[in-house]
Amino acid sequence: MANLRNLTAPSLDDMERLAREEFDRLPRQFRETCGDIVFRVEDFADEDVLDEMDVGSEFELTGLFVGQELGAQEGGTLPREPSMIFLYRVPILAEWAETGVELGEIVGHVIVHEIGHHFGLSDDDMERIEDESAEH
Repeated sequence: MANLRNLTAPSLDDMERLAREEFDRLPRQFRETCGDIVFRVEDFADEDVLDEMDVGSEFELTGLFVGQELGAQEGGTLPREPSMIFLYRVPILAEWAETGVELGEIVGHVIVHEIGHHFGLSDDDMERIEDESAEH
């Protein structure tokens, strides 16, 4: 049996690196459609976000996409700001502990769903993207 005594949870920086690795595993065409994305990892969403999203518990929200509306991204004259995906470390780690699913798989799932909901993808489309990334 492995020694678990010194096991520690991934830090915010570790989770950010993992998010970038998982994003880089996604299909190239999907990544290119997304443009520049900044990943920001926090332990929990702040109260304003939870209230705005009408989330009852801080453990319910694992991620959030923040970016321009789709129509605003295309024809404007101002340079487009990169989109941002917030990942909430503690709820992700709680899901990891509860499910036993690999941490990278959970982070990848959150990323695909945050981007997918923004772009209006169906659950089937998002599942296909996740399946393609698992093959890499």
